Amino acid sequence: MQNYKLLGLALALTTLFWSCDTEDENAYTVPDTYNFENVSYDGQLQRLQMLLEMKNYLGSANTPGTVLTADRLKAMYANDTDNANWTLEYDASKQLKSKTFEQEQAVFEAMMEAIADNSTSTVPAAEGQAGVSVSTDGTKQYLLNEKGVELAQLIEKGLMGACFYYQSLTVYFGDDRMNVDNEDVVPGEGTAMEHHWDEAFGYYGVPVDFPLNKDGIAFWGVYSDRRDPILNCNQDMMDAFIKGRAGISNDDLKARDEAISEIRQTWETVTGATAISYLNTAVESFDDMAIRAHALSEAIAFTYAIQFSPEKRMTNAEVTAVLEDIAGSSDFTQMDLYNTTPQRLEAAKLKLADALGLMESKDSF
Repeated sequence: MQNYKLLGLALALTTLFWSCDTEDENAYTVPDTYNFENVSYDGQLQRLQMLLEMKNYLGSANTPGTVLTADRLKAMYANDTDNANWTLEYDASKQLKSKTFEQEQAVFEAMMEAIADNSTSTVPAAEGQAGVSVSTDGTKQYLLNEKGVELAQLIEKGLMGACFYYQSLTVYFGDDRMNVDNEDVVPGEGTAMEHHWDEAFGYYGVPVDFPLNKDGIAFWGVYSDRRDPILNCNQDMMDAFIKGRAGISNDDLKARDEAISEIRQTWETVTGATAISYLNTAVESFDDMAIRAHALSEAIAFTYAIQFSPEKRMTNAEVTAVLEDIAGSSDFTQMDLYNTTPQRLEAAKLKLADALGLMESKDSF
């Protein structure tokens, strides 16, 4: 199988030398970067690349006259290689669909069918009709459905939440993947516990020496980096991922569990802060429907992601309330961005900021 690189994202694997303190035989060295023996998360890199290909295909419909096919989108989702028309080759066992939160899989396929239908429109976007909406300055254009929602953003960013975020924070950090063998080493993969931790790291979408090296950052890595000037989240995330992996390799499960909680909270903060950032953009450009719709579709998707962590600081009911403030409904098929108001968007922002401890910085994102 080919050696996958997501826009230059590399697996720089080096040997970690352990040191023993003369006063504490259990002391161990924690490296500065994610450099450990026997690391593999190739499956995660493949899925990141799959979503990148899907994103590019979805984005092509922002050009009027470019028609998408639901069959191809669903083939990309399920890695049906006969119909996906991939530009790269992927392992047959790797797909986005099977890793998406199960109850949401049909939701994404329904949106793929809907956006393919929207892309056949030959008229500009307007309330009640799908089409391409152009920003007032003429520099941006987005395919919207009849209610002003950019389904391409709900699919792409929604999968960042219901697939990548969910898999890392709930599945790989869950008891079924953490309470496993940590003695038998598989060459190239490490122990079962080490391997699961590495796979969780893979979904973060950053190189092993991030944030010093930002080459090839993708998806969550990109949004972490955008929020970093205010949150200092890049280093916090890396420190926790490194701490947890070093803890596992030295049977320090207390450090592992601390790191899991730290990652879940920081990642959730990045998610909520990103939703707030897009709400701010929408309020600032409220009268420009193309910009408003694009920003709010992203705000919806990032808010939606919050529900997929087991240590979230917002209940699902609170997430639903924010989505209803933004779009009048938490049901993607019923959301309406033509009839929202700046007041409702401000209410949504306050709910997110209050729940996630971002009240002081909410206007700065």
